[in-house]
Amino acid sequence: MMRSLHPQIQEVLRTMAAARLRPIEEMTPVEAREQMEAMARARQADPLPVARVEERIIPGAAGAIRIRFYCPKAAAPVPAIVYFHGGGHVIGSLDTHDAVARNLCAGAGALVASVDYRMGPEHQFPAAVHDSFAALQWLHKNAESLGADPERIGVHGDSAGGNLAAVVALLARDAGAPSLRLQSLVYPVTDYGMSGESYDKYATDHGILTRDAMVWFRNHYLHSAEAASDWRASPLHAASFAGVAPAIIITAECDVLHDDGERYAEALRQAGVPVEYKEYAGMIHAFFGMVPAVDDAMNAQRLVWDAFKRAFGA
Repeated sequence: MMRSLHPQIQEVLRTMAAARLRPIEEMTPVEAREQMEAMARARQADPLPVARVEERIIPGAAGAIRIRFYCPKAAAPVPAIVYFHGGGHVIGSLDTHDAVARNLCAGAGALVASVDYRMGPEHQFPAAVHDSFAALQWLHKNAESLGADPERIGVHGDSAGGNLAAVVALLARDAGAPSLRLQSLVYPVTDYGMSGESYDKYATDHGILTRDAMVWFRNHYLHSAEAASDWRASPLHAASFAGVAPAIIITAECDVLHDDGERYAEALRQAGVPVEYKEYAGMIHAFFGMVPAVDDAMNAQRLVWDAFKRAFGA
C-alpha cells in the first residue's frame, strides 16, 4: 500500500505548482535546461564551506572535458570522489548541482571532481559514458598532482548521474583500475526499459519526474530503442556484477525510479557485492538536493558522506 507524501514534500509540490513549472516532456531540451537552472538558482541553500573551487579542462576521447574541482579543508593527500550530476542525460549542469558537490566535499573530507559530460540530444549515448570514464581515468592518473590519494577513489551520482556512476564502476572493474572504494548511487536510472511497478504507481503527480518525462529523456539520450538493452545505458543488464565496487544506494519511495534502485541493490547483493540500501519514505525524485526545505535531503547527504568516510578509512 502506498504511503502518503511527506508534509515537507507536499509543501515543495505546492511551491512548484505556484511557480507554474512546465512539464519536462512539453519542452525542448534548451527550455528544460533553462527551467532547471532557474529552479537551482531559486533554492536558498547555504552549502558547507570548502577550501577552494577551481576548474580545469582535461582531454577526452572526443575532445575537451570540463571538470570543477572542490577541495576540502584537509591536509593532502585526501581521498577523491568523481561526481556525475543528474538530469536525465539531457539537462542539468555543474551549476545546478554545485551545492550538493560542495557539501559532499566538506562532508566527506574529499576532493570532489564534478564532470561536465556531454549530453543528448546533441551528443547521444554513449558519449556521456565515454566522458565519464575518461574523467575517472584522468583523475586516477593525476591524483597525486591534485593532492589526492590514487588508492582512495569513489564515484557518486544522482539519477542519470547515478546511472553513469554505476556504469563507470563496472568499466573500472573490467579495466582493472582504478580500484574504487565505493559507488554512491542516488535514485539511479538502471534500466531504460522503464519496467517496474514504481513506473505505474508514481507516473504522475509526484513531482517533475513523470513517466512521460522519462520517455522524453530516453528518446533524447538514446540513439535507438535497441540501445536501452546495452548495459552501458542500462547497467542492470550487465552480464555480471561480481567484483564491482561496494555500493550505497538511496531511493525515494514515491519516485518512478524507485524500483530501478531497489533492483540494482538486489542484483549487486546476489553477486556478493556489499551494499548499503536506504529508501526514504514519502520522498520524491530529486529530494536529495532539496536543502533546506526538506530535512531528509540533508539526512541523505550525511548518510552518503559517512559511507564515503568509512570506505576511505577515515
